[in-house]
Amino acid sequence: MTDASSAPSVSAEKVFSRGGLMLADGTFFEGTGFGAAGSAIGEVCFNTAMTGYQEILSDPSYAGQIVAFTFPHIGIVGTNGEDIETTTPVVRGLVVRADAEHPSNYRNLLALGGWLKKHNIPAVAGLDTRALTALIREKGMPHGVVVNLGGAEIDRETLIAQARSFAGLEGLDLAKEVTSRQTYKWDETPWAWNEGYGKEGKPSFRVTVIDYGVKRNILRLLAGMGADITVVPANATTQEVMRHKPHGVLLSNGPGDPAATGEYAIPTIKGVIETGTPVFGICLGHQMLGLALGATTKKMAQGHHGANHPVKDLTTGKVEIVSMNHGFTVDRDSLPQGVTETHVSLFDGTNCGIALKDKDVFSVQYHPEASPGPMDSQYLFERFAEAARKRV
Repeated sequence: MTDASSAPSVSAEKVFSRGGLMLADGTFFEGTGFGAAGSAIGEVCFNTAMTGYQEILSDPSYAGQIVAFTFPHIGIVGTNGEDIETTTPVVRGLVVRADAEHPSNYRNLLALGGWLKKHNIPAVAGLDTRALTALIREKGMPHGVVVNLGGAEIDRETLIAQARSFAGLEGLDLAKEVTSRQTYKWDETPWAWNEGYGKEGKPSFRVTVIDYGVKRNILRLLAGMGADITVVPANATTQEVMRHKPHGVLLSNGPGDPAATGEYAIPTIKGVIETGTPVFGICLGHQMLGLALGATTKKMAQGHHGANHPVKDLTTGKVEIVSMNHGFTVDRDSLPQGVTETHVSLFDGTNCGIALKDKDVFSVQYHPEASPGPMDSQYLFERFAEAARKRV
């Protein structure tokens, strides 16, 4: 068991809370706890985004994970009621180099620590996040436990046992934990400067979104394209999806192992494709579309998490900078005949997009809705909307 860092010094005015990150191999990063009191167990990943921490922490795709930010100062602009991707964040815990305790932004309603406490998310600051990132790069995403213990002593042996008790994400269906429990309508459009979110009043085509853990900005961008949106739960059948007479079906992002979720989702996806309806998959939706078309998926060592990933569109030759958040990937070598690889990661060559020949069925591994991240890929929503309008 080794120490990767020591606790940072604190001023006499600040109430010190013992905290740290214990990994399953016994490596311990000691720091200062903030956010919710207690502990959280999960898979530890690093995220390289420099902005948008609130959107990242409220992304349902982070279920079962502890996020460590490589950007050193997190919390600078505080938190607000608009920059969220779900009302109930499911990220297990947070690790940062420095917690900005005094945010400065006109939209700030609550400091990050207070927001984390509100949502029962424990966090730790003062760690050597560069050392942690290097460890993940070398050994893969470890299992760990984040602790914010107040004045209590840290029991390292107990923490090691807790970290080792985590079964991991392989074989785990987490979509069922973050999906909506019932069908609902959506008409909120993208945020505009000094105006906030709008409403789509005159939709021109219908879209059914299968919610595996959908981010709100996916729905907002669809509404902004003129879609009449119906969101259905992850376990919806083909009949339940098509009951709403969609001109297009979107397979959303989400957490967990696509093969596990696919046990009930793949038959639905296959059924939708057979109707000839345009299909657009994002992230987990991309992986499960791949499975439905005959490909396989596999776990990644480090995964891709950030808002600055280069991806090449093989159909145009253009390079896009995109948001990524995934720990599984479609095995490009398993793509069957009739399925075209459309996008690849320029970091490691992994598959980032597929399309079915002769049909309006396509998907991407990354997040074209950004939030946070660059807007290079929002043309994909336009492509989907154009395909759906042809069926009106």
